[in-house]
Formats: sequence, C-alpha cells, structure tokens
Amino acid sequence: MNHSKPFTEQTVLITGASRGIGAAIAERFAKVGMNVVIHYRESHEAANKVARSCMKHGAKVLTLSADIRSRDQIGKMNEKLEQREMVPDIIVNNAGISHYGLLSDIREEDWDLIMDVNLKGTFLCTQMFMPAMVRQKYGRIINVSSVWGISGASCEVAYSAAKGGMNAFTKALAKELAPSGVTVNAVAPGVVNTEMMDGFQAEEKAALENEIPIGRFALPDEIASLVYFLALPESGYITGQIISPNGGWLT
Repeated sequence: MNHSKPFTEQTVLITGASRGIGAAIAERFAKVGMNVVIHYRESHEAANKVARSCMKHGAKVLTLSADIRSRDQIGKMNEKLEQREMVPDIIVNNAGISHYGLLSDIREEDWDLIMDVNLKGTFLCTQMFMPAMVRQKYGRIINVSSVWGISGASCEVAYSAAKGGMNAFTKALAKELAPSGVTVNAVAPGVVNTEMMDGFQAEEKAALENEIPIGRFALPDEIASLVYFLALPESGYITGQIISPNGGWLT
C-alpha cells in the first residue's frame, strides 16, 4: 500500500458539486483541509457558494466548469489540474440527472441524455483521471449511484438502467484496478432530501417516508460521510462494492 502523500494533503475531485449530495461531499472533505476540486456545468454562483463554504475550513479549493459528456472539456479540466498540481487522488463521480415518466413516453433524446450524463460522464471522467492513480499505485474512485440501480423503479426506467450500468461498471473496474492499489466502489442512496425531490407533492413524499423503516429521507451529509469513509486509506480492502444507505428500505 503506497501512500504517496498524507490523506489530508490529497486532492479530491467531485463532479456535480454545486448543490445537493455533491456539495455535502465537498464540504465533508474540506473539513479535514484537503484539496477540493468542485466541478459544475452551469451553476457558477452555486459552485462559488460551495467553494466559499469549503474555504472556511482552510481547504485549498478550485472550481471548474465542464460538460462531462465531452472528452475534450474533461481533458481541459485535467490540464488545469495538472498546472495547479491538483491531479485527483480521489474521484467522486456524482454528477447525474433523473427523469420521471413512463417508458412509453420517453423520447430518445431524453434517454440519450440520461445515459450520457450518468454513465458516459462517469466513464469519461474515470478514464481521464485513472492513469495518474495507477502510476502512483494509489487512488479512490467512488461512484454515486442510486437504490434504483439495484432494485429498479417504475416510471424511472432510464435512470434505473443508467445507475444499474454504473453499478456494473464499478464492480468490473474494481477488479481491473485492484492490482494497482486503486479501489472502486459505489454509494447507492435511497431517497435523499435534495432538490431532486422538489418535483414530488407533499402527499407523495409522506407516502414514501412511510415505506422507509427509519421513517425519513436521508440527509446529504449522511451520504457524504459514507463517501468520505470509502476514500480513507484504511478502507483499502473495500472494493467492487455497491453500498446502499437507504434507511432499511431495501435490504
């Protein structure tokens, strides 16, 4: 196990970190003074707000905009990180979008968009930043999936398929990278209290909470703490796992 640098001096890149789970993850790493790279696509002001919050903890913070569907834009992001000597030791593939509706109604372009952001984006980011980890014989790749990637959800077929693909990607890549000292895991949350839930009515949310044994939705911080744990050097024997913090909803 080669720890080229102390944990608190490592760099973590979180995609889609301008809000919700991504923002909570950025803040969790910032609390120990790590180098935090906040990726966003369009929410410039929101990303800066997260950055300011992270800086209060004394972390070195960088915000970068890129469309993760574009290899070219991810390449430019990589160049900027190399210039600043902030090549990630830990990647959290968190950027994602959901879609609610019957499969019979979904348009092909919506299907493609969900696959591109959730699955292709994870592939492109991982492929770009993985070689540096392999070279240093140490790294952490953590994919933020969903409970729907395990169990599937009615009216969320495309999203479930994309997250299911992400789970299979995680398991396969873990085997590929294990000899290089790089672990690959996925965190597959149940319902989390973020903006993704804003489209649901109060009665729908209440009905959903009643289905969850713990009786409430997860807080973004609770998901962030699991991601943080998987990134620790002492989590080096955990790889290829899909861990689902879901309040006992799916066991």
